[in-house]
Amino acid sequence: MADDTPPSTPPSYGFTDDELAALPTVFAPDLFRGKVVAVSGAGTGIGRGIAFLFARLGARLAICGRRGALLEELAQSLERYSTECFAQAMSIREPEAVEDFLAGAEDALGPLDVLVNNAGGQFPQNALDFTVKGWNAVIDTNLNGTWYMMQTAAKRWRDQGRPGVIVNVIADFWRGMPQIAHTCAARAGVAYLSKSVAVEWAPLDIRVNCVAPGAIETTAFAYYPPEGSATFAHANPKLTVGDVNDIAEACVYLAAPSGKFVTGEVLTVDGGQQLWGAMWPAGKPDAFKIPE
Repeated sequence: MADDTPPSTPPSYGFTDDELAALPTVFAPDLFRGKVVAVSGAGTGIGRGIAFLFARLGARLAICGRRGALLEELAQSLERYSTECFAQAMSIREPEAVEDFLAGAEDALGPLDVLVNNAGGQFPQNALDFTVKGWNAVIDTNLNGTWYMMQTAAKRWRDQGRPGVIVNVIADFWRGMPQIAHTCAARAGVAYLSKSVAVEWAPLDIRVNCVAPGAIETTAFAYYPPEGSATFAHANPKLTVGDVNDIAEACVYLAAPSGKFVTGEVLTVDGGQQLWGAMWPAGKPDAFKIPE
């Protein structure tokens, strides 16, 4: 007998571009008019949300990521704001590619004002199972790649005698991050790197801050096993997940005049996760399950 049960539809996560365009914001629509903002990892997820909000606020955008098709799609979607957009597919792991991207952005749009380092990635796995290749891939992207972007932008600002703002999107690592220990190590490194250079670069009028997201719903939720993603909403006392605009507005706050007296800081946007619980991206191990 045939099974008439309809196939299950996989869950859909995150916002469409039209939904991003319709989200309310507390910021004035011309806040970044005349400014140039670079966003890495802009093709999807949090980076796409950040790029959308800065475009809505009038910025000229330089966007990069590994997949050129997604960047071109984003650039076309942002045409609704009549904003100029420079897009380049590249890897932030390659210092020469970083230099080419920032130089190309300046040629196309003018001198950079704000750099948002959002690019990064990880995979859920127990630390004992990390391979050398897997460990190095996450560290090289999340720590080294972020540093290449930071240093290259800061050198350009120094040489041009211009102020600058860097916002690094990191992670809610304060209580450790079991099953993604590699990204915990890299993101914590970025946080304390940022605090260090915030002091060094203050005489250059370069501010450096971080935003640490908790469980933020994006299309990346689909990359985790269901038993892992099911823990995300229970990792904070609000018992829900955030959205990309929560992070985008935090980045704008730090990049705008509202953050002019803030540097070397980490703004945690996690619904109280750092006070409450933990996510288990690969699913909660039996050893940590409380018997009923």
